[in-house]
Amino acid sequence: MPHLPPLSRDAVPEFKARFEHYENTRGFIPNSILTMSRRPAIARAFMQLNQAVLYEGTVDEELKMLVSLIASQAAGCRYCQAHMANLSSIYKASDKKIAAVWEFETSELFSDAERAALRLAVNASIIPNQAVEKDFDALAEHFDEGQIVELVASIALFGYLNRWNDTMATELEEHATNVAQRTIAGGGWQPGKHT
Repeated sequence: MPHLPPLSRDAVPEFKARFEHYENTRGFIPNSILTMSRRPAIARAFMQLNQAVLYEGTVDEELKMLVSLIASQAAGCRYCQAHMANLSSIYKASDKKIAAVWEFETSELFSDAERAALRLAVNASIIPNQAVEKDFDALAEHFDEGQIVELVASIALFGYLNRWNDTMATELEEHATNVAQRTIAGGGWQPGKHT
């Protein structure tokens, strides 16, 4: 049961176009944003940051989604895991690759560049933070400085979202739940408190 239920999609009329975009691209409006909408300035700033971090720059969007997925797995947020399984799928990651993301070090589905990014995501998302110089040396073999900023921004964005959704016990949307059950439930994912 969520600690605060999401507001209706019409509660903040200025978000109408953004919410239509979410429905068209993700298949639903995230309950996390509907809950944040009680303070429109917070929801607006979050949506702008989300856009800048995940959908702008030169790092492949599929990789950003997988980085965000594994960061959420390392942090334990089941809501964000479901969302990022959905977005990884939308941005062309196969179900097999999504399911194997935690085995990135040994799976042939991942390139050395992806391994470097995913390794940093795991190390930066656990507490205490385990990111070290070696992680950045590995990234520098595949990514320029701006791209490294994009990857760290993706990890940091999900630091915020993981805390938000785990604390609020945000209710998972049916579509995100279905994708998570299809892709990551075999690895132990369950909706937990997000039902």
